[in-house]
Amino acid sequence: MANGRAYLVLAAFASGIVLGPDVALAAGSAENGKVAFVKHGCWQCHGFEGQGSTETSAGRVLYDTKLPFEAFKAYVRDPSGAMPPFHAEILSDSDLADIYAYLQSLPKPKPASEIPLLKQ
Repeated sequence: MANGRAYLVLAAFASGIVLGPDVALAAGSAENGKVAFVKHGCWQCHGFEGQGSTETSAGRVLYDTKLPFEAFKAYVRDPSGAMPPFHAEILSDSDLADIYAYLQSLPKPKPASEIPLLKQ
């Protein structure tokens, strides 16, 4: 068991060196990210699927963010506007990577041209 754990640690370390720390950390779990998204209250402003708020100006659309993980992390840690900061003591880097993976996993909406009711 100890050898298996050593190989796992070595593989994680090597992937961080080869791929860079951003790629290694951003490879979070979408399933865990959904849980963290709810647990940390992100859904209150951004909706359960990162769709943003249509009723208030709070909560931007997140499901289709084009930000790389490091930029996403920097914004969450030190946001502008009404969003409170989520420092590492509140939201770990691991949870943040999971939330990012969750948001990246969400399906993108169909274009208006593919919605039958909008073709009338």
